[in-house]
Amino acid sequence: MRLRSFAALIFAAGMTAAAAQDMKGPRITRAHVDWDIVAAALNSGEGWTPGPDGFAHLNAATAEVFPNIAASPVPVLLPFNTADMLRDRAAGNSGHPAHSYLIGLSAPPFFQAGPGGYDAAFSTYAKDLPGLGISFSERIDIHMSGSSLVYELDEPIGMIGWPVNGLEADFPGIKRLYVDGYVRYTFVRYGVPYVASIDCFDGGSRYRKISCRDADKVATRFLKSLQVAGGAPQPQAGPVAATTIDRPQEASTVFTYHSPGDLIAGTGTKGNRGRADYTVYSKIRFPLTDAPAFANSQAFMNWGNCDSTGRVSLGRNGNTAAYRCRVNGMPLVQDESANYAYPWRDNFCEHRFFFVGECPAGLGHQGQDIRPANCKQRIEGANRCEPYLHDVVAVRDGMLLRARGQFAFYVVVNAADERVRFRYLHLLPKQLDEDNVLSGRAVHEGEVLGKVGNFFRRERGTTYHLHFDIQVPTKHGWVFVNPYMTLVAAYERLIQGRGKELKDQESKEEAPATTASVPLSVAPAVGTAPAMPGAPAAGLPATRPPAPAPPIAAVNPIEMDVLSETNRIISEPASHDRPDRVDP
Repeated sequence: MRLRSFAALIFAAGMTAAAAQDMKGPRITRAHVDWDIVAAALNSGEGWTPGPDGFAHLNAATAEVFPNIAASPVPVLLPFNTADMLRDRAAGNSGHPAHSYLIGLSAPPFFQAGPGGYDAAFSTYAKDLPGLGISFSERIDIHMSGSSLVYELDEPIGMIGWPVNGLEADFPGIKRLYVDGYVRYTFVRYGVPYVASIDCFDGGSRYRKISCRDADKVATRFLKSLQVAGGAPQPQAGPVAATTIDRPQEASTVFTYHSPGDLIAGTGTKGNRGRADYTVYSKIRFPLTDAPAFANSQAFMNWGNCDSTGRVSLGRNGNTAAYRCRVNGMPLVQDESANYAYPWRDNFCEHRFFFVGECPAGLGHQGQDIRPANCKQRIEGANRCEPYLHDVVAVRDGMLLRARGQFAFYVVVNAADERVRFRYLHLLPKQLDEDNVLSGRAVHEGEVLGKVGNFFRRERGTTYHLHFDIQVPTKHGWVFVNPYMTLVAAYERLIQGRGKELKDQESKEEAPATTASVPLSVAPAVGTAPAMPGAPAAGLPATRPPAPAPPIAAVNPIEMDVLSETNRIISEPASHDRPDRVDP
């Protein structure tokens, strides 16, 4: 009996250990390409060079428009008249430059090919698409990608599908989906998953987006023009190598963080919490140069706007108005300099108006907000932070994707065992333009790309912080995933100390008995120097957990798409584009 009890105890302990989640790498599969079918299709036309030199000749010609196209391990499908170009070159007619064979579009400002596949971003206007009957006057962005690497995620929440008329004959099995604010057209050819996507919105023109009905017309013409423009067979690759998660052995004495998915009480959408995603999607360099840094909410902590869920005044606190968000009891103050403290808090699925298929409600924030080491007040006692004092760096080697005038940019990574893109928001557009942070530029891990700002449509349009998010390619196209644990792992390497995760029970035990015991405002002195790496800002509490709260009222996902222009894929805008547009 005693032996059985001991065995049961060991089993229970093992179950507890297994239940305690830790960081893990993503699940990635590799496509198997049938290059023989590709070669046979190209060989049926004139000008194709039989044998292994055929793809080399093709890539040499199209590389004038699509640099490094030969690096793609999948056939590169683009709106390019390959058949005419091969025929002309075979007949000795080489007077036409390669870009003249593009069908209905100009050369893409962004094209990247590498071991993970390829991406191309095109721009066009309705006036350049005769016969479609589209009156939309803004720029239309089209993104095309083929992936040799596919991230295996659960089916996105809130994904909408429609039948695709008129394309089944050319693209057997094609599907039309609406995911994360984009309409996507997905199909498999030569064993490779391809996705064409256009940012659209069927709720009127006030968001300066093409309607999804008109986007379908553009996509149909685009898809029908696709031909193999390059790519080449690569040595047979094995299974995708697992992501290495290096964590310091020595524990940090100061760095603590709440579990992924553990939002501030009441701040999820439709009463939902976040998603407990422990995945480290990439081994990155932390996006800010120095520690300490603080990942927390910009909407539901000090100076937060409560994201349209309403405020309740708590009277006055000296010269600073005190309030709380209606959805919880956490006291706040209109003092932007007071929100610099551990522990970290995930806000990927926090109440926002964006479609995020990886959040339980299908709506969320898309990324993580990060505050730098400290705040220098613009005017002492004015409670607003002076921007552009802390450097932002590239988290990996990659290529920039950004149009002139935009306040957001991507670092796009295309490597042998990972394919990720990282987005940075709220930097100063004018300075980014001057520093050549523009599409097509190669960058290296740790390279300074700008400074933390507060730009949103205008300078000082938001609080002083960096918004950072991650997208990965799936069979549904690029989707947002939670960057929280990826950032935790990167931060641990930066401070050379392992953080302490605060589980739900620990958070409750540390919570104050009443909200009155939580300081309303604790601000560092004006011009305070950054603390040592891993240390909290001077005078700040180690934790400020919220009081329990009722869930937020349900939202209408159509009405809540107000700011989802930040979902757009960027290509270089025409000179008449407004510089305050929000499409990253």
